[in-house]
Formats: sequence, structure tokens, C-alpha cells
Amino acid sequence: MALHTSIARCNARVGRASAARVAVKPQYVRGAAQVVAAKKKEVMMWEALREATDEEMERDPTVCVMGEDVGHYGGSYKVTYDLYKKYGDMRVLDTPICENGFMGMGIGAAMTGLRPIVEGMNMGFLLLAFNQISNNCGMLHYTSGGQFKVPVVIRGPGGVGRQLGAEHSQRLESYFQSIPGVQLVAVSTVANAKALLKSAIRSDNPIIFFEHVLLYNIKGETHDGDYCQSLERAEMVREGTDVSIFTYSRMRYVVMQAVAELEKKGYNPEVIDLISLKPFDMETISKSIKKTRKALIVEECMKTGGIGASLSAVINESLFDELDHQVLRLSSQDVPTAYAYELEAATIVQPSQVVDAVEKMCSKVAVAV
Repeated sequence: MALHTSIARCNARVGRASAARVAVKPQYVRGAAQVVAAKKKEVMMWEALREATDEEMERDPTVCVMGEDVGHYGGSYKVTYDLYKKYGDMRVLDTPICENGFMGMGIGAAMTGLRPIVEGMNMGFLLLAFNQISNNCGMLHYTSGGQFKVPVVIRGPGGVGRQLGAEHSQRLESYFQSIPGVQLVAVSTVANAKALLKSAIRSDNPIIFFEHVLLYNIKGETHDGDYCQSLERAEMVREGTDVSIFTYSRMRYVVMQAVAELEKKGYNPEVIDLISLKPFDMETISKSIKKTRKALIVEECMKTGGIGASLSAVINESLFDELDHQVLRLSSQDVPTAYAYELEAATIVQPSQVVDAVEKMCSKVAVAV
């Protein structure tokens, strides 16, 4: 109650105009993007994420942010930079270093009418909040018989950075994918980062929102205004005919480096950014496989029990008769990520491995024919 009261006071300072806009709640159509203003500009990914947060906080007075150093410091990668000056210390709440505690606070706030954005300073730290995410965040809507919704966004940096060591190089998508009741979204570009975060904040479902630590400073175009993107739809990066390459997050750029080399060798791969790691966009995946008849999965996740393992299983179960080649997976090594640069690089997928895999798949089919 105290949190609600404090946030209400902060909202009064922001003004009534923003609250008035909440009355219009957009209806989402699967795969459709809503565009009110289409003026484009170039920003970095962290700026796009900040814009999305700012716009949604202004639009909806129930949106709030909480986490370690999200307020006066501005977040570990500046996604909430200076927002406390506009919205106050209670809507941009600095928490103690106690992930299980502030995750529980965020989930409780979501149950009682707020729309919290909970930032993990590093996604690896959220293992300390795993109980709250698994037993409460994903299940309360079901276990309450639909009496409670949990519209919370859990976001933050993850993935293998540059010499961050094993504990700061976690890829938690494999940990969270088996939790019923949560959606997993991985962003990869400036444009989809902003559009997807806005959609995630408006969703009534709990969303775990993965941002890669090495993508915050990439530049790209975004849209001003109310532009949202479907949380369940994959993104066609490049159309092709020879092989379907499924990837997500930073591996999108590794794959595209490989594609540049493959094009020189006469190959025509199709590249699809999954974006939705749970549920998979099986409509887009199926359409691509039926066209190319070959599937290559490229991920930064661990090979054992990773996203690629789940996707490979689904493809083999539902599209086996459409395949001319076994599904191949390129994943990180099942070892702790080394600090040494050369060893770190050896644990994750490199463009040359993607090139070799495509050549192997296409040449085997050619021989078989």
C-alpha cells in the first residue's frame, strides 16, 4: 500500500495528461506492428530501451522500475539514466542487493495493479531470485484461479561479454524456458528492442526480456511514437533458399558475418531471428523449413538443455518429413566461460563454424541427389 501511495504522489508531479492517455489500451494482433508515428532516427540500443521505458512510464502511471542502481546511477548500462529526475525515487526505485527480495516485491506489486519493470544488474544474479520467478511469477495467475495477473517485465544484460568471467557470462534463457506461465523474448536490434519492450510492458503476462551485454552500443533506427511489435513473432532477417538458419540475440550478427562469406561461395541461406524463445513462432519456422528443407540452429546458449535443443526437438517432432538433412546445432561449449580472451572465444560460436556447417549440409544433399 505504501508503494502504491508513494507512486501516486510521484504521478501527480508528472501531470494528469499522461494518465489520461492510459484509457486507450491498444489491441494486439499477432505479428502486427502498431504505428502511430513513423519518423525514424538513429540511436544506440540502450537509448532505445530508455526511450521505451520513458514513453511507457509517461503513458501509464502504473509503470514503475525497480532494481539495483536503476535510480541515481541510471542502471548498469544506463537504460534508466536520469529517469528518477522525471518520475521520482519511488517510481524508479533503487533496491538493496537482494534479488530474491526485490523480485518478490515486483511480483507482489504486479499482482496488486502496478506494471513493474524489474532490472537485474546482470541476468546471472537473477538465479538468486529463481524461486520468485518460477513459483510465483509464472504460476500465480493459474494457482489463483485467474484472480491475479502478473504483468511484470524482468529485464537486464546477459550473455558472453568480453572477459567478464564465468559468473558474469551466464545465458539464463535455458534456465527459464521450462517455467510454465512465462514468456521469453530476446532482442537483437535497436528497432526491435524498443518496440518489443513497449509491448512487453503492456502485456498482462510475465515477460523475461533478454538483452545482450555487447549490443547496448550498437546503433540503428527506431520510430518515434507508439510503435509496438508482436512478442510472439520471429523476424525474417534474410530470405534464402538453401538452408534455414535460426538464431537470436548477438548470434544474429555472427550469422550475418558468415552469410557474407557464404554469398561469395554461391550459397543462399535464409536467416530468421527467433526473438520469441518461448513460445516459438512455429508458423514462420515451418514455412522456412518447408522451403529450404534444411535447418541450422545457431545460439550462444549451452548445447545441453539449451534453446537450440528445444527447437531441434520441436522441428524433428513436427517437421521431420520436410527435412532433407538432420537438424544441426551450433552452441556454446558445456564449460564455464573462461576469462582469457582466446579461451573465451573458443567456447562460443564463430562465423567460420557457421560457414562450415552450411557447406556440410548443402554438400551432403548434393551428393545424395
